[in-house]
Amino acid sequence: MHRIVFLERDTLAPAVAVRRPGFAHDWVEFAKTKPHEIVERAKGATILIVNKVNITAEVFAELPDLRLIAMAATGTDCVDKDAAKAAGVAVANIRGYATTSVPEHTFALILALARSIVPYGEDVLAGEWQKAEQFCFFSNPIVDLAGRRLGVFGSGSLGSRVAELGRAFGMEVVFAGRKGEATPKPGHAPFDEVIETADVLSFHCPLTPETRGMVAMPEFQRMRKRPIVVNTSRGGLVDEVDLERALDEGLVSAAGLDVTLPEPPPLDSPIMRLAERRNVVVTPHTAWASLEAQQRLADQMIDNIEAFVAGRPTNLVVG
Repeated sequence: MHRIVFLERDTLAPAVAVRRPGFAHDWVEFAKTKPHEIVERAKGATILIVNKVNITAEVFAELPDLRLIAMAATGTDCVDKDAAKAAGVAVANIRGYATTSVPEHTFALILALARSIVPYGEDVLAGEWQKAEQFCFFSNPIVDLAGRRLGVFGSGSLGSRVAELGRAFGMEVVFAGRKGEATPKPGHAPFDEVIETADVLSFHCPLTPETRGMVAMPEFQRMRKRPIVVNTSRGGLVDEVDLERALDEGLVSAAGLDVTLPEPPPLDSPIMRLAERRNVVVTPHTAWASLEAQQRLADQMIDNIEAFVAGRPTNLVVG
């Protein structure tokens, strides 16, 4: 009989129903799991459900019964996939569940920054409207999205949906090729061209050794349009220290960040300093987290488990 251990139940909202698989099993779940608790809690597990805890080669060596890691997420950078393959452990992830939630959150950030929604709200609470003594006041910049160039990094389901929303707002949309790529694939513009010419930059890439730090000071210094920078993908794609400097130097006009590295960020980190700025909005990795998206994730996670046990595995990252 399979033993299923869910190490991080609290990474899904309490309102999300996680159904039990339709085969004989033991189910054990923990609200949160710290690194030193993983091995003890996962002992005897044949199926391990994880979201963000790191499953390293050392962990695999201690779990000889393990056959499947069922991700409660799309990203698998927390799992040592080479070690999983060597141990004969499959890894299945979640796909396509947040194609409404993430793009909508992305545009919520873009609109909030373009229209200065947060600072205007703060000014109203501070009594600035009354001080102005007229029907409106102009303490913060407001720009239209129509006619602006939206640079999208990542042309998968999320990036493509963000592009659709951009076109609906009347934006000129361009997909960026890979950094350092001599000839981008059809439908993509060179990475450097997009960096230099876009009014809004939106990131929808996985975090890999190739994409880590893909935007840092050299890229910020080439941004001729002083763009709005939005990252709802993975912390680490945009260098936070360099972003702070870029904002100081006026190389970018505003930033919307839903992801950081690490998560949560330390209280004394650059991201927390950025969060205090009037032209920055930071949200706590919730772009994916509409209740509808979370329920789709939970359902697909159990679908993956049932398919694996039935001998018809789905969504394998490591097979």
